[in-house]
Amino acid sequence: SPLRWSLEWKDEAGEAAEYDPNLLDDPQWPCGKHKRVLIFASYMTTVIEYVKPSDLKKDMNETFREKFPHIKLTLSKIRSLKREMRNLSEECNLEPVTVSMAYVYFEKLVLQGKLNKQNRKLCAGACVLLAAKISSDLRKHEVKHLIDKLEERFRFNRRDLIGFEFTVLVALELALYLPENQVLPHYRRLTQQS
Repeated sequence: SPLRWSLEWKDEAGEAAEYDPNLLDDPQWPCGKHKRVLIFASYMTTVIEYVKPSDLKKDMNETFREKFPHIKLTLSKIRSLKREMRNLSEECNLEPVTVSMAYVYFEKLVLQGKLNKQNRKLCAGACVLLAAKISSDLRKHEVKHLIDKLEERFRFNRRDLIGFEFTVLVALELALYLPENQVLPHYRRLTQQS
């Protein structure tokens, strides 16, 4: 189904919620009931009892579904798509700030409940493409190379991507220039992972 055009998501009390860049990357998510994260003033530590990875993934996705019933994808699928976005961006030599912006666009669409199994890869691709156009000084051949890579990686047609780019732009209310407080947490995580 196409994107819905209601552009805000609700918190648990039904109030319109502000985008939180740490929400989907919260270290508590992979816990399920098998892991305890202890956060202290200057460090964070984790105590984990052994559990099969498949059970842990299942628990994490169930907990996520309970907290966000309007999101049609599992947390593990969302994270997998973000990994693909990062890997593709690295192959195309895009800066970590560009990937961070793509993550913000993508997560906003996720939290609005606009992604589903049919459009998830197009959304991820459109977010990378929009972020690259906004934050990078790309030449025409570099944009073509990026679109080729997106088409190859996410296995969709470039015409669909170009058409969907505008749909994503409208869903984001044309708000492609992002405040630092939305981009910086993603940027820090990306640069720490490298």
